[in-house]
Amino acid sequence: MNSFLHKSLVVEVQAGVTDRCPVLAHLSYTPADPFAVTVVFSHDGRVLARWQLDREMLLEGLMRPVGIGDVRLRPESRGAARELRMEFFGEARADGGRHHAVVFAWAEAVGEFLAETRRMVPPGCEDVRVDHFLADILAGS
Repeated sequence: MNSFLHKSLVVEVQAGVTDRCPVLAHLSYTPADPFAVTVVFSHDGRVLARWQLDREMLLEGLMRPVGIGDVRLRPESRGAARELRMEFFGEARADGGRHHAVVFAWAEAVGEFLAETRRMVPPGCEDVRVDHFLADILAGS
């Protein structure tokens, strides 16, 4: 059994009122952190951003709008294509606003990746080592 899943996708990012720009999104999943999917956005070999997203929230975002904080997801249609719209809100800007980017991913590719994670660790079968986590916190790690 694989202990790690990885998939790279070409997605489109839109920051502000600019046109969409293609970048790579590297999705990864490991049973060691069974509730999270890590997404690293890169362009020309440079990491632009790294986010850890809730696996179930991603799945829900393919079907309906979810999220009220720094990450908001919802399905969108663009012609015949179905997309997952991911909105990311970052640090405050000098003008009082917040950095904001919108990423559009092909919904079918994200759904296929999530299906693989669910085969690896089915919902309800996540193993979380709370004792280790608490020991790390208490030790100041």
